[in-house]
Amino acid sequence: MKRKLLFVLAVLSLCVVLAACKKQQTDSLSTPAEPEVTATPEPSLEPYKANVLTGEPQDADYKNQRITAVMVNNIVAARPQRGLSKADILFEIKVEGGITRFMPVFTDYQDIGEIGPVRSGRDQFFRLILPWQALYIHEGQSVVMQQYAIDYSYGNLNNNDGANGYRDYGRVNWAGASYNNGNLALEHTMYTNSENIQKYIDDNSVDMNRTYNSTFFNFVDYRLGQTRDLSNSVDSAYSDKYGPVVGDGEYIEIEHSPSYKTRFIYDSASNTYKMQQNYSDGQWRDTVDEAADNTVLSFPNVIVLYTDIHTYPGHEAKDLQYAEYAWGGVGYYCYGGKCEKIYWQKGTPLEALRLYYLTEDGQCSDTPVEINIGKSYVAVTDVDYAENFVHSTLDGVDLSSTTTVTYESSYVEDDAEEGETLGMSTDDLTNSATGSGEADTTAEAPAEEAPADSAAEAPAEEAPADSATEAPAEEAPAAEDPEAVG
Repeated sequence: MKRKLLFVLAVLSLCVVLAACKKQQTDSLSTPAEPEVTATPEPSLEPYKANVLTGEPQDADYKNQRITAVMVNNIVAARPQRGLSKADILFEIKVEGGITRFMPVFTDYQDIGEIGPVRSGRDQFFRLILPWQALYIHEGQSVVMQQYAIDYSYGNLNNNDGANGYRDYGRVNWAGASYNNGNLALEHTMYTNSENIQKYIDDNSVDMNRTYNSTFFNFVDYRLGQTRDLSNSVDSAYSDKYGPVVGDGEYIEIEHSPSYKTRFIYDSASNTYKMQQNYSDGQWRDTVDEAADNTVLSFPNVIVLYTDIHTYPGHEAKDLQYAEYAWGGVGYYCYGGKCEKIYWQKGTPLEALRLYYLTEDGQCSDTPVEINIGKSYVAVTDVDYAENFVHSTLDGVDLSSTTTVTYESSYVEDDAEEGETLGMSTDDLTNSATGSGEADTTAEAPAEEAPADSAAEAPAEEAPADSATEAPAEEAPAAEDPEAVG
């Protein structure tokens, strides 16, 4: 009997085990286990290697070398110029007599070709490229510019003879005048070219090797394949007491002085701004490069920076102009038919130019503006004429209308003799000039001052005839300043 009972219990136990196994197997089939999810890694970007002046990706021919800046005459009699269409950045700033001058800046001097008429150097241009340790080419220089070259030991990087410049006595300007015909002044005939610049570099053992680890502006990252639409900018919803921060910008008109104006007309087909200037007959004409089949200068980026510009104390006779860079100020960035109000900062001569967005209450933020990649025109303009800045749609603009007649005030061209000095440092001169003007930029510094760009591997009436000297200034040893950008 006992054996029979044990047998029954064993059978019952086996049934329980089999039932449990069957249930476990059924559950396993009906609810499969969740597969493990592995995150797909973000594709890594190749190293950022951008053209220092345009933000575009470096091509196979890109060289790690110093940028090159050339001073080009923009007095009406000097037009049209040669070589400007090759510039990666074109600066226009007022000098003496109410006129403006150009400083085209190039990534590679070997791409310049012929350029000119070459004109004398001025410190308001030089201070913009000093942090970048650029090769600076001009013919003649003001005594202030010469003192800057001395104070900052710029040496052979400051070339004062147009880099073996030559005269084109037969060149004919827009009005048909030429030196050979006796109706064009000599100072409008100096040119240079890539070959002559190369000879100057070779003859003077100028070290052109330079690796920059930052770009001139804070460009949109080309690796992302994006373009910044100003209509959807981070500050596009903001306004200040003058109105919306972002507005129309198909038509741009800049007043540099009562007689010198520049304007840009947006071309949607090419997404660029076509450049024009006013002339001594009151007409607007295209700004062209006669060395490139009269190509009209065009830029995707137009940047206008306002600051206090006035005569240096003690230099009234020659009307030498001081541009205040230490305070910063208001500006505009125009792209794609829109204009965005910005703030800019520079600080000391060795600090690089920096551009910032506005805050919600219309003040200077600590966020750098993103500039779209490509060439740029930059005007540094007297804040006294800021109220005359025009940015609008093209609707209702009469492009054929005349404007203020261009003229040049009477002045004596300042051209320093070799070895001539100010008798004071540029710091002392700047201290005497700062605050002596009447204008107020009303700019505020960023909430948190951004550091200077990190150092590179080591840190018509014609104007009166100007008396340009042909002899180069005495040169000091080449600069190697660790605070410089490049």
